[in-house]
Amino acid sequence: QVQLVESGGGLVQPGGSLRLSCVASGTIGAANAMGWYRQAPGLQRELVASVSFGDFNNVANYADSVKGRATISRDNGWNTVTLQMSSLKPEDTAVYYCNLKIPSLKGAMNYWGQGTQVTVSS
Repeated sequence: QVQLVESGGGLVQPGGSLRLSCVASGTIGAANAMGWYRQAPGLQRELVASVSFGDFNNVANYADSVKGRATISRDNGWNTVTLQMSSLKPEDTAVYYCNLKIPSLKGAMNYWGQGTQVTVSS
């Protein structure tokens, strides 16, 4: 059983910043990546940022739309991932979902949080 609990989000003015956190618990010892996806109305869910767990260092990956504006980090205890975004735009408005991946013989198993709404508007 895997649980992902998200916090942060809400209403943000254009040009503002936000901080989203996700705490993972349960059977997560084999997880090899965590990240944030978002889904705007009428659109498919898309990657915002992810961090892959390495033996010596973590590797971050960002969508082109947020590069230079987003930073994803993993805490020392590794079960929490935080996304910080700045210079927010109205097009960043979406439901943001935390994701955790656990590899298996059949491919990666994806686990999702309940989602948190981010609205960028004046």
